[in-house]
Amino acid sequence: MRVAALISGGKDSCYNMMQCVAAGHQIVALANLKPGKNQVGTDELDSYMYQTVGHQAIELFAEAMALPLYRQTIKGTSMETGRIYTRCEGDEVEDLYELLKYVKEKEEIDGISVGAILSDYQRVRVENVCKRLDLQPLAYLWRRNQEDLLKEMILSDIQAMIIKVAAFGLDPDKHLGKTLDQVESDLSELSKKYGVNVCGEGGEYETFTLDCPLFKKKVVVDSSEVILHSADAFAPVAYLRFLELHLEEKQLTSPDKLLAFNCSCEMECNEDHISAITEDIQDEIPPVIWKSSDPPLLQFCKKSECSGKSPNGYQWIKCITASFLPSDQKNVMDAATEAFSSLQAIIIAKGLELKDIILVYMYVRNMEDFSAINSAYMKMFNLYPPTRVCVEALLPDEQFFSIDCLIHKYSVMIGEVLPPTKEVMHVQSISHWAPANIGPYSQAIKVGEILYIAGQIALVPCTMKLVGGGIWTEAHVSLRHTLKILKAMSQEATLHHVLLAHCYVTSSKYIPAALATWRENLRTHKKEEDYETCGITSETNGILVTVVVPRLPRDSAIEWHVIAVVDEPFQRKHFVLEKKSEGCLIECEAVESTSASCASISISLSWMSFAASLPDLKKVLQDFVAVFLQAMGRLSGDNGIMPLSFRTFYKKDSIDVTTLHTGLQALLEEQMDAVPALVLVPVTDLPKREIIHVACWLSA
Repeated sequence: MRVAALISGGKDSCYNMMQCVAAGHQIVALANLKPGKNQVGTDELDSYMYQTVGHQAIELFAEAMALPLYRQTIKGTSMETGRIYTRCEGDEVEDLYELLKYVKEKEEIDGISVGAILSDYQRVRVENVCKRLDLQPLAYLWRRNQEDLLKEMILSDIQAMIIKVAAFGLDPDKHLGKTLDQVESDLSELSKKYGVNVCGEGGEYETFTLDCPLFKKKVVVDSSEVILHSADAFAPVAYLRFLELHLEEKQLTSPDKLLAFNCSCEMECNEDHISAITEDIQDEIPPVIWKSSDPPLLQFCKKSECSGKSPNGYQWIKCITASFLPSDQKNVMDAATEAFSSLQAIIIAKGLELKDIILVYMYVRNMEDFSAINSAYMKMFNLYPPTRVCVEALLPDEQFFSIDCLIHKYSVMIGEVLPPTKEVMHVQSISHWAPANIGPYSQAIKVGEILYIAGQIALVPCTMKLVGGGIWTEAHVSLRHTLKILKAMSQEATLHHVLLAHCYVTSSKYIPAALATWRENLRTHKKEEDYETCGITSETNGILVTVVVPRLPRDSAIEWHVIAVVDEPFQRKHFVLEKKSEGCLIECEAVESTSASCASISISLSWMSFAASLPDLKKVLQDFVAVFLQAMGRLSGDNGIMPLSFRTFYKKDSIDVTTLHTGLQALLEEQMDAVPALVLVPVTDLPKREIIHVACWLSA
């Protein structure tokens, strides 16, 4: 990929260029935004986006790399300062747009190197510009452990000097002009004592790079002066103004060394922390097949249906399908466009907006159709789209796909508290952190205390290719991606905060690996004091639902999808119910959040033994719903918690789907005031001897 690098002169933009080279990209140009000659505070502008201190030396920086430099004067100011950036005339972000637009025209670039480490503010704005210009942002430092990152920079022969200090414990007389290796121990000590960010991500300090392996010459500072910006007794702010500089010849770094930079995510993906744990698999008992000639599933989806609306503004819409009749001439794209237009019409009719959709489940008949479906999907969801889960399911031949979605819109009434805040994470930059969401979906959405995480497969973040190593490696890597996203949304979140998890695998043989990986990660993230203070013996209070589907995106073997709640996980209400019915076993597990704002219920139906006669399916379903209602009765009802979805995975060709649908729908309508959206998902297999497994999400 031909790449232009956004540079400030600092260590981060320089080290990210090194990572780009290590990933096989070619740096063809440099780009920089500078202050105007007549601007107040020319050396250091009050900019939310750009480092301008040390801008006098940028020309030498470019000459040292022997690359063309494109510069643009910062004309705008920080006007649009929210979490989401939309084009705003007069904003300093538009200066970046004009600069990169010009560079793209001149250099025919495909990507942009960005030294962002932790600032969502900067990342969101650079990604906005890149999307408008069809450029791929490359931010390999994003969310790296900063202590490790600083050590890596020093060990990689980056010679960067401190040119600005602005934090408690950093002394202009002591630290200005010192190189990273000279101040590393001081930064580490200040981090422990006062929480100073060792990489300067909190604005504690800024640097200028004098030399690195990418330089053909090194920059030498002949003279400079200290400018005291603020004489605060505890945290003085001061910076260096370069007066004279020159370039010196240096011994060039060998090409082999330039390509030997470590790729952190490759190293992590090659590690396998999970031993191959085997589990006893029960002998298969030939089941009695509740089978009739299955009518097309789409007859149950003649029109969309919605669940009731919870007190906190949650609602589920089901049955948005793209289907065709044999006489139709529709292609996948046309059918998908029509289906999404139908969804949009439903949303508008309910007084909602597309941005109110926070989670989409998409089941496709054939993963080969996914590209066409996605093309239509992305026309509807553009800016900060909902999280999404996509798997192949055993849909009928005349149905391209089916989706259902969770909507949230809180209405503030007089005297009520303010609505919960909504945060969206839609990272599009290639990094070593977690897979970028290049498609029209977000990694995560947080509404109040609830985290909705998109389905995660085992892609190597920096290459966006599936990791090698088989199911054990895939299970570990994809679950680690999930955990990283959880922590990015809430630093205290772990897998123990998960209230409901779905694990999709493409073979029944992979189920033991999935379960073992889940349990091993739970043990890893459980604190020792939790065992001692809470007396917890179960491995988690969250529910895990595992199903086997024909195929997953990128032909991965496993995909994880979780909904988590930032509460006190070991204080949740958690119980298990069982009931025998007609030779079948009904097992139910329920978990309620500490705040009683949401809950999940899992209920399965499995064979106990070979039955000589065909059990009465209607009677079994009556007992099945009775157990569900019993679980509902044990949850806290004071907060208005109600079921929103009744997602029913069933083993295809093992049950009479007509009786399953009509029986469940009738029983739910007869016995519940708030009827959840019944979603039927035909799958290849389920664990043990299960033929039905329901995952129900409830919310206040």
